[in-house]
Amino acid sequence: MGPTGNAIGIIGGSGMLGSAITSALLGSEAFAQSRFWISNRSGNAPAVEQSSIVHVTKDNQALVDACDVIILCVPPARFPDIDICASNKLIISVMAGVTIDELKSKTAAVRVVRAMSSPAASLFLAYAPWTASAEITPDDRDIVPKIFGACGITDEVFDEQQLDHFTAMTGPVPGFVAYFAKCMVDHATSQGIAADVADRAIRQLFLAGGTMLAADRGSPADHVRQMIDYAGTTAAGLTAMERSTLSKTISDGLLAAADKARTI
Repeated sequence: MGPTGNAIGIIGGSGMLGSAITSALLGSEAFAQSRFWISNRSGNAPAVEQSSIVHVTKDNQALVDACDVIILCVPPARFPDIDICASNKLIISVMAGVTIDELKSKTAAVRVVRAMSSPAASLFLAYAPWTASAEITPDDRDIVPKIFGACGITDEVFDEQQLDHFTAMTGPVPGFVAYFAKCMVDHATSQGIAADVADRAIRQLFLAGGTMLAADRGSPADHVRQMIDYAGTTAAGLTAMERSTLSKTISDGLLAAADKARTI
């Protein structure tokens, strides 16, 4: 059955990530004919789910029975509490650290996809890598990129262990980017620039930088080299950063986050 005819259920669909994915799917033409179910602990529908095509329940099994595709969006700590039998269903998990084998064992499903996403899905800006069990069907392989494509950009990867590194890089909030921005704001204020001006300037800098980087075919390394070759003020700063331990510090932070993803 194609995506326009599927019933899609989102367990944990009222949380930050679940709501973002729900919003993206509701706004996508690819799923204009789909029916949606959402389960949460209250059974009540927040604003984004208040739609005539969305059924809200607190009964996870009722959602599973009614839907063809089930997206698991609960926090990983709540995964042991999910008690569902989803044999013959497509399970898509965006829970960090929960393996395909664990998903199969807990849900009785064999057609399983493990993925990452982020609340940026509500802005259609999420990046979602995904990997699948050997049992998924051609129809499954068609609908998964449509779901995550409605949320932003997606890629299939073929090594499940890489998902832990993507968890570190594309987690639920732009923590590492925000930290770099914080450091720049702190530097600006230490130089006497008003805090509100520094905040506004750095926000705009990251918006412009991210937008330009996304639109340009050049790699991040290409951009760095172009700036260094220009030999201006940015080159002086980048050269100092390249000579420092900044690259290793960033790598250490990402490795620590990936290690946490494996044991979460």
